[in-house]
Amino acid sequence: MHEQTIELLKISVVVNGVRYDEVVEPRLLLADFLRHTLGLTGTHVGCEHGVCGACTIMVDGSSMRSCLMLAVQAHGCEIQTVEGLGSMENMNPLQQAFQDCHALQCGFCTPGMLMTCTDMLKKYPLDTDDEIRDGLSGNICRCTGYVHIVEAVRRVRDGAAAAAGETK
Repeated sequence: MHEQTIELLKISVVVNGVRYDEVVEPRLLLADFLRHTLGLTGTHVGCEHGVCGACTIMVDGSSMRSCLMLAVQAHGCEIQTVEGLGSMENMNPLQQAFQDCHALQCGFCTPGMLMTCTDMLKKYPLDTDDEIRDGLSGNICRCTGYVHIVEAVRRVRDGAAAAAGETK
């Protein structure tokens, strides 16, 4: 029987501000690299087809589905996972709004929702609830009905606008 050898590749990534130099199989998904190699289990894997949004992370400042990206494709990139947003003792405003607005139930979708919302709040004005819902349309939540998630995003949007001296 002929045994095939898989060549391992070196990658270097910065994840949540920490540089990692690792050797990986070329076919290793970024989600699996984050969860199993780096132990960052906040990135959840749901559908493995990029549909549910549970594995959403930030790559070089933009939200991405980590189940659709290979670890080797992230070589040289800066990645932020939900663990990089804040901690239980020091939540960022979006995490605090999710808690205050009861924007999570089972919690499975929450890391991906937080990363998607982080990207949306950074890039778009989100003037209406419909715009917020449109931005969330790529993330599936089977528990909340999205009402409280929209409320949390609105709260952060309005807080950021107030801090900048704007009105919504």
